[in-house]
Amino acid sequence: MDRFGEQPAERTDEQLAALAAREGSDGAAFGELVERFRERIWRICFRLLGNESDAHDAAQEVFVALFLQRAKFRGESKYSTWVHAIAVRTCLMLRRSRGRRHRREGVPTGADLDLQPTKRATTSADATLDLVQMLDVLDEEDRALVLLKYAEGYEYEELAQIFDLSVSACKMRVSRAREKIATRFER
Repeated sequence: MDRFGEQPAERTDEQLAALAAREGSDGAAFGELVERFRERIWRICFRLLGNESDAHDAAQEVFVALFLQRAKFRGESKYSTWVHAIAVRTCLMLRRSRGRRHRREGVPTGADLDLQPTKRATTSADATLDLVQMLDVLDEEDRALVLLKYAEGYEYEELAQIFDLSVSACKMRVSRAREKIATRFER
C-alpha cells in the first residue's frame, strides 16, 4: 500500500507514471509499470526486429530509457502511447544501426557460406510468401506503422501520436505501404 492506502495495481498508468516521476530508483510505481508493459514492449520489439535476442536487448533498452525519462511524461497522451513511442524509436534506431553494421561487415565470402544444398519438402507452406520477407520491402518507419496497425491493433490516432504525424498522414502511409507490398507480391 502507498501513503494514500491504495495498491499500485489499483492506479491508472498515468497515475503510476506521476508517482514514478517523484520516487527513487527502487520505487514501487515504476516497478508496477514495468510489470504492466513488459510483455507488450517485448512483443513490439520482436515484431519490429524479427528475432528474440534483438527483442530482449531492445526491450531492456526501452525500460532503461523509460526509467531515465520517467519525469518527462507530461500527460499529453496516454502513458501507453508514450511508452510505445519510445519502444518504436528504440527499435528503429537498432534496426538502422544493425543495417549499417551489416553493410560495413560486407557480404560473407564463399568460405563463410554453407554450400550444402538443403532438402525442403514441397508443401503448400513453401508456396506461401513469408510475411517477414514481404514487410522487408518497406522502409523501417512504414514497416513499424503496418506492424503496429495490423499486428498490434493500434488506431490511427495512436499511431499519429507515436510517429508524430497527422492522422491523415498515417492513413496515407499505411495505404501506400499496403500498395507497395501488393505490387511487389502480386500473388
